[in-house]
Amino acid sequence: MGQLVVRNLENAVKERLQRRARRNRRSMEEEVREILRNAVNRDDEGSARGLGSEISSLFTKAGLDSDIAELRGNQIKPASFEP
Repeated sequence: MGQLVVRNLENAVKERLQRRARRNRRSMEEEVREILRNAVNRDDEGSARGLGSEISSLFTKAGLDSDIAELRGNQIKPASFEP
């Protein structure tokens, strides 16, 4: 197993880590390990898909039956609010 030393950590951050560890009934060291594991796992998941794919996945059950047309290459027209 590897080791990691973090220097110059602000006191306020250390105190918040201690509170979070107590709240989760873990040692501060185990709490930091869990935070690091979660951060790395999120990064790994996010790198496999782009932002568009992430947004698309949020709306997969929205009920659309057809694809949405591509917007690139179309001229931008300002909105008109006149009746």
